[in-house]
Amino acid sequence: MTTAVVICPGRGTYTKAELGYLARHHGEKAALLERFDARRRALGQETLAALDGASSYSVARHTRGDNASALIYACSLADFQDIAGLDIVAVTGNSMGWYSALACAGALSADAGFEVVNTMGTLMQQHLIGGQTLYPFTDENWRPIAGRKAELLELAETIAARPDHDLALSIDLGGMLVLAGNEAGLAAFEAAIPPAQGRFPMRLANHAAFHTALQAPVAAAGRAALPEALFRQPTLPLIDGRGAIWWPGATEPAALRLYTLGYQVVEPYDFTRAITTAAREFAPDLFIITGPGTTLGGAVAQSLLLADWAGIDTKSAFQARQSASPIIASMGLADQRSLVTQREK
Repeated sequence: MTTAVVICPGRGTYTKAELGYLARHHGEKAALLERFDARRRALGQETLAALDGASSYSVARHTRGDNASALIYACSLADFQDIAGLDIVAVTGNSMGWYSALACAGALSADAGFEVVNTMGTLMQQHLIGGQTLYPFTDENWRPIAGRKAELLELAETIAARPDHDLALSIDLGGMLVLAGNEAGLAAFEAAIPPAQGRFPMRLANHAAFHTALQAPVAAAGRAALPEALFRQPTLPLIDGRGAIWWPGATEPAALRLYTLGYQVVEPYDFTRAITTAAREFAPDLFIITGPGTTLGGAVAQSLLLADWAGIDTKSAFQARQSASPIIASMGLADQRSLVTQREK
């Protein structure tokens, strides 16, 4: 049987193109989605049905932490439940996708996962500390530019040493660095680097300084709100944002909670290392990216390139391999979705 690692996306993946995603793909999961909406109604929050069924997409409305996190979790979990005929050997995620991965791997029930992601998304929105910006250290063919990554990280350290400037690595994302900090730190970094590839540096709308020490108040509030009883042994191996594996039968739920609501919130998230671990430790035939969105495929491919996996050494080499025999299936794309949802069990 074809083996697969499942990857859950993070914030910023429910965009204008994804409006109506739940209705299009998961109308049969009305009972699950209604449980999520009942929880949001009880908290005085807008329902997923209303957000997903809106007549138009609003950046201000749909990218808010308390809305986007819940939408993305629901899409990811529902997509995971639709995967058929594959041997899923491990689960991982990018940033907020870690919460979705916990539920997909069985370390949280569907409802406990929603409680975690909705609580953390709401806390992030309430505090809204700092922001994020994105910048590449590879060329347009995904080849690392010699010394560029080290230069960017050194620049971030230099800026962070200035009075009233906060800046640090947030996510190591394939060929990109996501840096996070306060406005002074972000503005100084963006002013010091040249424009790249026609769109970078890219400030991420409605994003806080995730995975940095600035989020310590959010982490503390999350620990106060989310009890250990929500967490349990995973049923599938989980790869976290350090590239560490949480194995079924060998995981302490208390330690998993502490990582999820502690280290994972305030320390850099190494998505590249997570994908490297997935490739080298599990050697899957396929990497499946759940919805919503289609933007994470490039970061997965770049991470495989940086891991020197399967002879992929450039963007063009990946595209040739993907065209001949897909190694990444993004469920946000109809043709790739069908590869993982219509196989015989």
